[in-house]
Amino acid sequence: MKKLTQFTLLLMAAGALWAADGTFTGEIMDKQCAEMGSHDAMMKSEGAKNAKECALACAKDGGGFALYDSQSKKVYPIADAGKVRDYAGERVQITGDYDQNADVLHVKSVSRAQ
Repeated sequence: MKKLTQFTLLLMAAGALWAADGTFTGEIMDKQCAEMGSHDAMMKSEGAKNAKECALACAKDGGGFALYDSQSKKVYPIADAGKVRDYAGERVQITGDYDQNADVLHVKSVSRAQ
């Protein structure tokens, strides 16, 4: 019985690492620009006038959306683009689950950040 309890605790700890619930703040960008930490290079090639146009154009080309945290330089690829599309190029706060194994952020809610 003791081994079963230890195994159960081990599984619970692994599950906690697999999906970290929390609040994440940053800019909604296309994944490519987020990985570069800026829209500068892609804005020129896409002919975009601002961050929103750039993110929408690049995501449309198959890049998908990501949350970019400029303080930590962390990129969180977004699982459901439909939940963040309206916030492209904006600073937001997302409540959700980050799956470290899949490297994807599952959005529960999103709002504009101050």
